[in-house]
Amino acid sequence: MDVLKTLFILLIFPGGLFVLANGMVYEWADRKLVARLQNRVGPRWFQPLADLLKLLAKEEVVPESVNARLFVWLPIVALAGVLTGALYLPIAGLQPSYSFSGDLIVAVYLFSMLTLCTGIAGANTNNRFSLVGATRTLTQLFSYEAPFLLAMLGPAVAAGSWKISDIMAYSSTHPVILLQPVGFVIALIGLMGKLEMRPFDAPEAETEIVAGALTEYSGRGLALFYLGRYAELIAGLTLMSAFYLGGIHNQLDYIVKTLVLLLALAGVQTLMTRLRIDQIVGLWWRYGTLLVLLQWLVTLLLKGMVL
Repeated sequence: MDVLKTLFILLIFPGGLFVLANGMVYEWADRKLVARLQNRVGPRWFQPLADLLKLLAKEEVVPESVNARLFVWLPIVALAGVLTGALYLPIAGLQPSYSFSGDLIVAVYLFSMLTLCTGIAGANTNNRFSLVGATRTLTQLFSYEAPFLLAMLGPAVAAGSWKISDIMAYSSTHPVILLQPVGFVIALIGLMGKLEMRPFDAPEAETEIVAGALTEYSGRGLALFYLGRYAELIAGLTLMSAFYLGGIHNQLDYIVKTLVLLLALAGVQTLMTRLRIDQIVGLWWRYGTLLVLLQWLVTLLLKGMVL
């Protein structure tokens, strides 16, 4: 029975299929919100599922110039990393499926696998658009990963623990978003950068480099990369809600808080146009990291005064 329970948790709920289905729903909600804010109708509710089924039904073409094994396995590794990291989060308002001291560091690392695999996938081909997209993807990874990680570790420093459940318990009794507003903003923007959302979509700018690092991908491989992005959207919203919005204690908490953050993401996407890669890297790396480090210093000082 323990084996069946473990398989159910990993493959069905709250991990596996539930995270993927939830990701497709939130992807539709994001596209619909952006469309309505731009005075457009937007997609029907089943559009992400239809796109996924269409890709899965298509032939996966492997270019001759690539390392075939790497080409096939990269999207699988990317999706597996995100789904594994989601097991340490309070998905759907439930307690994390697995938890241990330091699971926050492991989860954040696993969430970076998607971007890393995307960059390697682009570098694995000779296509000029893929190579440019891979360069931008990896450049953006180094620019956003450090500030995002530091912003996520801010509540951990305040809570005095690297365990996600302990940090969420601390957030339940402390208004972290008021105590660390800079970290919240940097985490929100960092999540958009990790997911390559507008205005941080230079790595896949369709008007410039077709589909960026994923230009050569089709069929199943492209579908798995999209699923990984959907799952990482859920993971990022859950992590931010758990740390900055008072924790997630039930299903209503989960829905309301993650949708509020999704609305904020849609608003930023609507209001801003695409930034150049030099603007993304220079401004964010220089000021974002310094601001979050300054907030760390203030947090440590306040914590020392309280103690």
